[in-house]
Amino acid sequence: MLVKVFGSAVFGVEATTITVEVNVDKGIGYHLVGLPDNAIKESSYRIAAALKNNGYELPGKKITINMAPADLRKEGSAYDLTLALGILVASGQLQTDFLDQYIIMGELSLDGGLQPIRGALPIAIKAREEGFKGILLPQQNAQEAAIVDDLEVYGIENVLQVIDFFSGTSTLEPVTVNTRDTFFQAIEFPEFDFADVKGQESIKRCMEIAAAGGHNIILIGPPGAGKTMLAKRLPSILPPMTLREALETTKIHSVAGKIKEVGLISQRPFRNPHHTASSVSLVGGGSYPQPGEISLAHNGVLFLDELPEFKREVLEVMRQPLEDREVTISRAKFTITYPSSFMLVASMNPSPGGFFNDPDAPITTSPAEMQRYLSKISGPLLDRIDIHIEVTPVPFDKLADTRRAESSTVIRQRVMAARDIQTQRFAEYPNIHYNAQMSTQLIRTYCELDASSLTLLKSAMERLNLSARAYDRILKVARTIADLEAHPKVEAAHIAEAIQYRSLDRDGWLG
Repeated sequence: MLVKVFGSAVFGVEATTITVEVNVDKGIGYHLVGLPDNAIKESSYRIAAALKNNGYELPGKKITINMAPADLRKEGSAYDLTLALGILVASGQLQTDFLDQYIIMGELSLDGGLQPIRGALPIAIKAREEGFKGILLPQQNAQEAAIVDDLEVYGIENVLQVIDFFSGTSTLEPVTVNTRDTFFQAIEFPEFDFADVKGQESIKRCMEIAAAGGHNIILIGPPGAGKTMLAKRLPSILPPMTLREALETTKIHSVAGKIKEVGLISQRPFRNPHHTASSVSLVGGGSYPQPGEISLAHNGVLFLDELPEFKREVLEVMRQPLEDREVTISRAKFTITYPSSFMLVASMNPSPGGFFNDPDAPITTSPAEMQRYLSKISGPLLDRIDIHIEVTPVPFDKLADTRRAESSTVIRQRVMAARDIQTQRFAEYPNIHYNAQMSTQLIRTYCELDASSLTLLKSAMERLNLSARAYDRILKVARTIADLEAHPKVEAAHIAEAIQYRSLDRDGWLG
């Protein structure tokens, strides 16, 4: 008897429906075709034990299973439940008329229990697109899949529940999630708050500008100055994610198997990889390609602490994703594209010992050693970082001050107002959303300078030995400063402030 059951495979952040054809005939043998990997080939042992321990059996006949499309590689153990249901129906142990109305996915334990799978959200989205009535998958993935409207989602704990459901001897309650209510309840409660930061008013101002314009930023300062603490609070002042951004982010984390919270991810991601990270872990890839840190930080913040400690070749692979806001992983037989639109926040010490030009420092470093240390960061990578700011230690009187500083909620309101101005400005450009994404042509259009501003900028570039690449960056940051003040034009005061934020372009840093 021939039976067709439907599963799904995830490639990149999109799912493809897989038709599992099971044929039970006279003879002996178990034949699985359609480019399955080793995890799927081993499924026969898990299926046999799970069925045996629940009162059913793997028939002693010739079982042929084809996973179509046959030229598409199938990976992982999530097809166990799909194959088991097909074998039961094809061998006559289960009678049902509506098997083809559902996507069925899940990894079987030997006792018939179900283990969670990856990519439940893109699978559910694809099931709805193709008109399936519902989806059956492990209980641990049900809340994630239930984000999708107009689709019956059933969370399963044991294979017997599925058998009884299709035989009609019992019913299952679909899992429901009010996506909008759950999402909007969670977006206003950031874990970290700028109200907890003592002093550092100039750095907070930089963070506000970076958040308002989507600018990449690097913090330079000695150990204990508060670089990491400030970076961790940046997501709290970014505009709340839209529902579309939340779905995009949740899909990526679902594919990577990183979803720990229930349902939709509502807070902007903050990823902080260690400096020993490899190129593949940062941009994604591997024999079975998975999203890397830059994709997991999509719509959020990627924080690279101790930037010069990262291997140079690891940092260089980020240059293209920083520009294109996506990363393409190519293999011999397929190509996968992951989104990677993130804010880069980096921190570093000014020298190997952590201190520079500080006569009271416990460790001294020569200018030559400092130059060698800073040269680990390439010019092209720094070219993609708009704001360089020096962070100094907080004095005792500021640390001892018991008054609370301005909260992230207040700062976020100003950031959102500036972002609204940019949204209206770039309404005609589908791929431009904030100032950091402006091209050279757009900079010339929206950052026109009067005579006094031009004179100030020319004087600063000559006296401070600013590099030519700093020119456009200063204009972008100045445009954001003007937006925060709701000024239609960039003025000399905005240029003057933006010039302060190019520390590494000055003579004495990287030359």
